[in-house]
Amino acid sequence: MTGELFLKDAYLEEFEAGVIRLAGREVVLDRTAFYPGGGGQPADKGTLGVGPIRASVVDARREGGEIVHVLDNAIPDTVRKLNGEVDWKRRYAHMRYHTALHTLSGVIWKAFGAKVTGGQMREDRARMDFSFPGEWTADVVGEIERLTNEALGEERPVRVYELPREEALKNPDLIRTQVNLVPERVKTVRIVEIDGIDTQADGGTHVANTREVGALEITGHKSKGRQNKRVEFVLR
Repeated sequence: MTGELFLKDAYLEEFEAGVIRLAGREVVLDRTAFYPGGGGQPADKGTLGVGPIRASVVDARREGGEIVHVLDNAIPDTVRKLNGEVDWKRRYAHMRYHTALHTLSGVIWKAFGAKVTGGQMREDRARMDFSFPGEWTADVVGEIERLTNEALGEERPVRVYELPREEALKNPDLIRTQVNLVPERVKTVRIVEIDGIDTQADGGTHVANTREVGALEITGHKSKGRQNKRVEFVLR
């Protein structure tokens, strides 16, 4: 099993861990701060090393209860401990965009009754798809941008906590964000709550307050069907 340090502290940049398994350019540690990707958030990158031995982490993925770090070069199989350093600039960008997506999700639900159907983030941009029940116009897109920036500017705290699965399934906001799709084997659900705006089951990393997100600028929007809409945005 790999202890997932990023779940408790998204701001952790450096850590030390024991080696569970080395196989060529792949390494499994007993704990890690590297997010393995999921929910539209890319996997972290960074470095692992000890002394003169050093390798770049080019990818990370979850396999069962373990997180596999993919390196640019192999580490000797005699190594038993490694120091890790997350590419903080990239990670923090993902944290800002992830919180922006949740804020946008909450805004379009509360203001327009629109449910999110998909989303993706990069280091410098993000997009969100949703089922929009009303008329799709430039004025509506402008209002979405205005309301989202208003919410972000209110410096709302972002809380992370856990709920028993049965309790989470009773929360209508969590049902809206498809907590029922969490595998039945998961008995405790991790919740990310943006105060007064959005509550979702989520396993990714976020900033601690919406003030860290900055301002959102919608750079593109399109209709992908009768109700399926998309907005693309950047953060300033």
